[in-house]
Order: sequence, then structure tokens, then C-alpha cells
Amino acid sequence: MSLFLQADSLAVANQVLADAQPTEQTLSIWSLLTSGGVGGIAIMIVLFVLLFGAFFLYFERLMAINKASKIDNNFMNNIKLHIMSGKIDSAKMLCAQTDSPVARLIEKGISRIGKPLEDINTAIENAGNLELYKLEKNTSMLATISGAGPMVGFLGTVVGMILAFHKMASGGGQIEVGALAEGIYTAMTTTVVGLVVGIIAYVGYNHLVVKTNKVVNQMEANAVDFLDLLNEPV
Repeated sequence: MSLFLQADSLAVANQVLADAQPTEQTLSIWSLLTSGGVGGIAIMIVLFVLLFGAFFLYFERLMAINKASKIDNNFMNNIKLHIMSGKIDSAKMLCAQTDSPVARLIEKGISRIGKPLEDINTAIENAGNLELYKLEKNTSMLATISGAGPMVGFLGTVVGMILAFHKMASGGGQIEVGALAEGIYTAMTTTVVGLVVGIIAYVGYNHLVVKTNKVVNQMEANAVDFLDLLNEPV
């Protein structure tokens, strides 16, 4: 009989120990993003809209810049042959058939042949400024998102903390730690998402700046080659 009592006592003790062990709670990303109430969900929506806008602007500008950087390696050689042969119209036609900033700059310079070299240089510079504006179109919006994303995330954190402390105050000191912790990690989630949006937009913006500078250098190099061509003795 005592053996049965000892076995029952051991089983009860094991059950008590098992119940006392903390159970690990898993939390999905979706429930974490949507557990912040109406205010938290609204801020998450704003952040995801900014993220979508950042991706759209980045890939749209990247494709435009990549297209602008493509030019035939023999383009300037053909321009030189046409101009040295006196075929100005053929050189203009070649520029018109080539869809690139470099071709439009050279076409502007060819249209000014016969005028002082300073006027030709000024026309090329004005055309270059216009092409640069086209390349940088909407890029500043990506920079704005890189700064706005973290600030919106911090706003969500502040709102979440205010709500958590309000719950603490309204509970009269009887609030559960779990409820308070839930409000805090929900608030911190907006900061994480905001920082992710800001980092993505910042990296994308700087990559576009580097790509744009390469195209600008390409335009400047070909413009200098064209001006040197006009300075060559006949």
C-alpha cells in the first residue's frame, strides 16, 4: 500500500513540476504586426505604403538610368567620321536614332556648329542640365522616404508607449505584466519596421546616386571629345 501511495505522490509532484514549467509562446510576424490596435495597424499601413513606394521608385529609376547609360561604343567614332567628312545631316540623323543622353547632348552641339565654340559649350551644358534633371526625377522622394520611415516608426512607438502607460494608470496598479509587455513590444515593432523601410530607401537612394554620377561622367567625357573634335585643325 505504501508503494502505491509513494507512486501517487511522485506522480502528483511530477505533475506540479510540469505545470510550474513556463510554456514557450510562439508569435507569428503577422500577429505581431497586427496586434497594436487601430493606431498601430494604421501606422503599419503607412509604413508598408512607404516601403512599396521606395521599391517602386528605386526599380523605376534604376531601369531608366540603366537605359540612359547604354550607348554604342562606336557612336563617337561615327560622329567624328561624319563631321570630318562634312556630313552634318548624317551626324544629326545618327544622334536622333540613338536614344541616350549622350546622343542628345552631341545633337545639340552639332546643331550649333558654325557658331563660336563658347556658344556650343553653353548649349551642351544646358542640354546636360536638362538630362541630369530627367535622371534625378523622383529620386529625392526616395531620400524623403529614407528619413520619413524611421520617424513614422518612432511615432508608432511613442503612441504605443502612451497607450501602455494609460492602461497601467487606468488599471489602478492592478495591471498584469503580460498586458503591459504586449503593449511595449507592439510599440517597438513599429520602430523596427520604420528602420527597415528607412535602411532600404537609404541604400537604394545612394545606389541611384552612384549610377547617376556614372552617366553624368559619361556625358561629360563625350562632350569633351566632341569639343576637342571641333578644335582639331581641318
